[in-house]
Amino acid sequence: MLKKRDLQDSHVLFELMSHPDVFPFVRQKAYSYDEFVFVTKQTIEAEDRGELISRTILDDWGAPIGTINLFDIQDGAGFLGTWIGKPYHGKGYNAPAKDAFFQEAFYERGIETIFMRIRKENIRSIKAAEKLPYVVKANETRPSIYNQLNANGDIYDLYEIPKDQYTLYIRREVNQTVDESQLLEA
Repeated sequence: MLKKRDLQDSHVLFELMSHPDVFPFVRQKAYSYDEFVFVTKQTIEAEDRGELISRTILDDWGAPIGTINLFDIQDGAGFLGTWIGKPYHGKGYNAPAKDAFFQEAFYERGIETIFMRIRKENIRSIKAAEKLPYVVKANETRPSIYNQLNANGDIYDLYEIPKDQYTLYIRREVNQTVDESQLLEA
């Protein structure tokens, strides 16, 4: 479902990112293929320096369909940036990609908090975030971060995924699966 970023995926990802339903909401914008390759190289180098985590999201057949990233990593926290190409919207790739990414970030990379800043006009992303049971809207609980994000106007909603909340969700899911399998055996 996820793999480390690779320059070989650049052409496909650039085409998907360029769609007008996707491009306005991408953090690392590239206006040409060459610029996209340059930004991807910079991303790979920044990950090597520990500044971010970036993965390519794959479809069921291993084709690249988007990216998921943790930017601005500082003090065990960072900002999530995810985009999926328009042909793959509504196909069920968002939640599994986030789960795989969160597993790595929280349990392999030592991240404690993942923030999401979502443009208030980006209804698709807000709905997707609010579907996730471990996401907390943090406009009021993290006012300093919220105000910093909106220093130039009321642009973003702030969401937070604390490691402990995500861990609790995972444990409940595992317990529910075990309970259901025991019922099937009975």
